[in-house]
Amino acid sequence: MRSASYSTTSMDLPKSLFRTVARLNKMLLPKLWAKDLLRLTPLQKALVAYRYSVTRNAL
Repeated sequence: MRSASYSTTSMDLPKSLFRTVARLNKMLLPKLWAKDLLRLTPLQKALVAYRYSVTRNAL
C-alpha cells in the first residue's frame, strides 16, 4: 500500500484556483445574501450552493 505524499505545490494549485474563481464570482455574480433563502428560485438556490462550495474550497 502506497502512502500518499503530497507536496505543498500540488496542494496550492487547487486553493489558488478556487481563490481566483471566488474573486471572479464576487465581481460577476449577483449577491443573494440579503434575500430570504426560502424564497429563492431553484436557479438562485443553485447559485448560492455553487458560491458556497467555491468559497469553502478557497478557504
